[in-house]
This record gives sequence, structure tokens and C-alpha cells, in this order.
Amino acid sequence: MSALLTPPGPGLRLLVSLAAWAWSGIRPDGHEIAHILITHTPALTGSADAEGAEARMRRLSAGLGGLAGAREVIPELERCLQVTGNQVLLHFPNASRRLRLPTRRSWTQQVSRSGEAILLLGLAPLPQSADAAEVDAYLDATLATDRLLFGRARTRISSHGPGRNE
Repeated sequence: MSALLTPPGPGLRLLVSLAAWAWSGIRPDGHEIAHILITHTPALTGSADAEGAEARMRRLSAGLGGLAGAREVIPELERCLQVTGNQVLLHFPNASRRLRLPTRRSWTQQVSRSGEAILLLGLAPLPQSADAAEVDAYLDATLATDRLLFGRARTRISSHGPGRNE
């Protein structure tokens, strides 16, 4: 008798097929907050695998603690952001690798100061080459069809000293 073991975290194929965008936005109270959009690229979704890709994205959401739809309260996720120098990495529990986010220095500093970012997980594919206008259109379309999940990601606490990020 043999058993197939499925690792609890996201597979490497899924992690390398993710696309990410980062920008600053305004919270309802008028303060700035960092935003992160994570989607899967069309390469992950062959014509027959669109439902499978969405299911994998939903498993990513569950692994992070469960993101919510637009009409729900935005949940506070596990401490999944790691700031290292000018880089911000997104950690998925039980994954062997972290996702390096596209950043600018001011955005990275904002994440370091606030210790958080709004994470948007898109269930529809979007190519990594999408420009700002395409990302805006994607956000509008996925929000209208309830295919965008939200969560509040926080930075991981470093053991190097109080209040410092890893």
C-alpha cells in the first residue's frame, strides 16, 4: 500500500506563478496604507484549469488565515510580511519560499513604519506585465464580480530587538 503525501502549504508551481503589485493608498480615516495585490498569472490557468487555479488561490487565502470578500469585515491575518532592507517578502505558512514583492523605497518604509498592509488576493488571472490602468480595470472587474479577497497583513516581529522587523 502506498500513500501520496500532499504538503500542507502552497506548492512551488503555484508560488512561482503568482504575480504581485504594490502601491500606497488612503484608509477611510485619511491616513496612508500600503496595498498588495496578489494574482495568478494566465500561465497557471490553462483553458481547462481555471476552476483549479481559483481553488488554489482560495487555499492560499485559507493558509494566510482566511481573507474576506468586499462586503465583509477585513480580517487581521497572521504576521506574514517580512521587511529585510529594501525588500518586503510575503510568507505563506508551510511554504518553502517567500514571495518577493515589487517595492519602492517609500512603500517599503511605509510598511516598516505602519507594520501592516492591505492584502488583496485576486481569484481571476492577471499577467505580471499588466500596467497601472490594467490593474485598475482588474480591481474594478474582480470587485464587481466578488472575485477579490481582502485581509490586513502585518509584519513579522524580529528577535533582534523590540519593534524592529526581520
